[in-house]
Amino acid sequence: MTDGNNAKKLYSYSMRDELIVEIPIERIRANPLQPRKEFAKTSLYDLANSIKQHGVLQPITVRCMGEMIPTYELVSGERRLRAAKIAGLTTIPAIIYNISENDSAIFALVENLQRENLSFIEEAEGYLCLIMEYGLTQEEIARKVGKSQSAIANKIRLLKLPPMIKKIICSYGLSERHARALLKVQDEKLQLKIIKTVCDMRYSVQETEKYINEMLIKNAIDLENQAESQNNQKTVISEKKSKQSILKDIKLFVGKIRELITDVKKDGVEIKAAQFDRGEFFEFVVRIPKKENGLTK
Repeated sequence: MTDGNNAKKLYSYSMRDELIVEIPIERIRANPLQPRKEFAKTSLYDLANSIKQHGVLQPITVRCMGEMIPTYELVSGERRLRAAKIAGLTTIPAIIYNISENDSAIFALVENLQRENLSFIEEAEGYLCLIMEYGLTQEEIARKVGKSQSAIANKIRLLKLPPMIKKIICSYGLSERHARALLKVQDEKLQLKIIKTVCDMRYSVQETEKYINEMLIKNAIDLENQAESQNNQKTVISEKKSKQSILKDIKLFVGKIRELITDVKKDGVEIKAAQFDRGEFFEFVVRIPKKENGLTK
């Protein structure tokens, strides 16, 4: 089933009662759920020049907001509406549909998909909007736009890319496969480094995928080396602390020996003691007389 058939099936408008009417441009407000975000200025001015010469050949579609003074919300045709404003028109031909806000959002998305005006990022954002704002499931969206559920899921998954990465992708016109390859990279800094190289070198999809695999392997090795270096550093610090602790214990032990010798002397024993620092160890020589006169009276 084609997208066009899907759109016709989705909206049960009375096509026989369709009337094209001229409505004031100032009474038309933009569709807040318009999936298309970027409009090329050159293309808009080209269309505006065409409108000046031939008028608006295809009417826009709007829905009536039901207020006392008729106002309208744009359903489809924002590019034509913008160009008409540039051309200086005060009214524009339109078809007024009585549809819900939900159907209006879907209609705008389907129309842009049929015209292939959306970038794949805008398309994904459109699908996500239908899910978040209107509670549609991926299966329901798939049926309405004539795609598989997995295709919808894959599109939405692209939105996991950081905003800066998505902006670069759109600015350089990279393909959806380029973007999908970047999903393999979890680190944002590494993503940015990779995409800058891809853009500078103008890598194809295959070259991009190869480069990403190489960078992931290199990054894994770098992280492993960094972890090993940190562990080695921790080991050195631990050994240093251990040596400091041992040295502190030795000093305490030496002090205890000196206190013991002093205490023995206080008890009247004519003890002689000498301490030597042998580099790798301390040596104490203690001499205690065996004769009775070794004891003081």
